Amino acid sequence: MKRPSDVTQEIASLSRDLTSVLKVLADRGESALPAEPESAAVAVSPVAVVETGMGEIELPPTDLGKEARMESLRQQAMECRRCRLAKERQKVVFGVGSSSARVVLVGEGPGANEDRTGEPFVGRAGQLLNRMLATIGMDRKEVYIANIVKCRPPRNRDPEPDEIAACRPFLDAQLETLRPEVILALGRPAAQSLLNDQRPLGQLRSVVHKLGKVALLVTYHPAFLLRNPARKAAAWEDLQLLVDVMVSKGVCGALPEPWWRP
Repeated sequence: MKRPSDVTQEIASLSRDLTSVLKVLADRGESALPAEPESAAVAVSPVAVVETGMGEIELPPTDLGKEARMESLRQQAMECRRCRLAKERQKVVFGVGSSSARVVLVGEGPGANEDRTGEPFVGRAGQLLNRMLATIGMDRKEVYIANIVKCRPPRNRDPEPDEIAACRPFLDAQLETLRPEVILALGRPAAQSLLNDQRPLGQLRSVVHKLGKVALLVTYHPAFLLRNPARKAAAWEDLQLLVDVMVSKGVCGALPEPWWRP
């Protein structure tokens, strides 16, 4: 049995071949493919192509299923050289979590630990994120975690606009595949990028934004909270709002009152 990635490659090859045939026919002045007997007709799921300005990203057919689509996207990300971040990376940090997740967490970019392991949020910030999820009755395995860029920026600086633009098709494809009901943006770069809104994070918090039909909330990045523990109270308020939204959407049942107290 062929792997999903092999099937995707074959479909992409067929798509390129068809494009070449159509070009030849156009050069001949023909406007349609030669007729074929009805019995020979074969339905083929199309492969969409996203031009980033730095290379193309092939979006796998939707009928592959979520896990196969995500694996195809992961394989493309592993080979990505669309921006300068690829030069110094150790590993691409594509994302991790359940393909059936109804909640997606989006950070800004990998740090040193993530660059070494290839998994997002595995250092001290990741441990804090796990505790934050635990306080609202959630486990890391129930959500999907990704970043706006898949490779580590030097010295953990904020991703540059062109780096975000080069990587954004991957994140958009992940979200389109997962189709979550709630997104939690972790930190200013993630929030501003997803919302296309350059206001400070303090002005983007405490509001239920919309990304299409998806509810989008904003809170502080766990790494920021480690450096600024006084902001943990505000982050706790954001988590309470997250619970309210999840309950309203049926993502989780109502927690017993007063669930936020020891």
